[in-house]
Amino acid sequence: MTTDARSLLERYQPYRRFCETGFWILYFVLQASLNSVIVELDVERVKLDFATWEPVVWEWSSNLVLLALVPAVIAFERRFPLYIGSLRKNLPWHFLASLVFSVVHVTAMVGLRKLAYSIQGGIYDFGYWPRELGYEYLKDWRSYLGILLIAGAYNLLLVRLQGEARLLDAPDEGEGPALEPIDRPERFLVRKLGKEFLVAANDIEVLQASGNYVNLRVRGREYPLRATMAGIEPRMDPARFVRVHRSYMVNLDCLAEIEPLETGDARLVMRDGTKVPCSRRYRSVLKR
Repeated sequence: MTTDARSLLERYQPYRRFCETGFWILYFVLQASLNSVIVELDVERVKLDFATWEPVVWEWSSNLVLLALVPAVIAFERRFPLYIGSLRKNLPWHFLASLVFSVVHVTAMVGLRKLAYSIQGGIYDFGYWPRELGYEYLKDWRSYLGILLIAGAYNLLLVRLQGEARLLDAPDEGEGPALEPIDRPERFLVRKLGKEFLVAANDIEVLQASGNYVNLRVRGREYPLRATMAGIEPRMDPARFVRVHRSYMVNLDCLAEIEPLETGDARLVMRDGTKVPCSRRYRSVLKR
């Protein structure tokens, strides 16, 4: 099962961006289409005086703007991740973000509707803005949460397939001394599809921050570790691992080339051909 899952994940990776983008487009296209039909049926049922094209404009304008906001919501969650240890700290930020999300959604949506109505020779009246904004927020916070839940479930699935790393726990009282220094781990435990195995810290080629994880790249495979780069950096051997970017650390034993760039930054080429950015801020550290 492990081999099949790994093979499936490896075949999926080249198409990952295409599939992720396609999913969100399909999701909102289906939502706009179904909602247009439902609203049109409701309009006919209660005998409201609206043209057939109006419900279509309402739903598609809303869903097109929601689709455009998906990357921003996902990027914001990576900056302020939501997991048990960070809920108290980051939930207020997401509340504020949901307010901004709603204002942007409504403003852009109304703009699209006014444009569509003017093309049809009509005028779109949104109503009394303070009241309508409050009404729209009651729906928009659920859309914001829905995007987070879908993205979170997807990321959890990927983590389960590729394996999640964690630091070895300190022994319980009475179990004897730790087998290795807890503050300078020599190995990481990787759990993958119900199985566990160890990864030597010295085998890690690159560490890359990704939201509330740090991806450990080992022999072409990545294992996400639930940590921050600031938290894991002091626990790695400074004689071997060097911070080269806000989001990257590299194993010097796996570094093949350094390509200076005109901007003052650099591009690092690892022994397996992987390219890693090195920002100007960290070049002097790398040089030392």
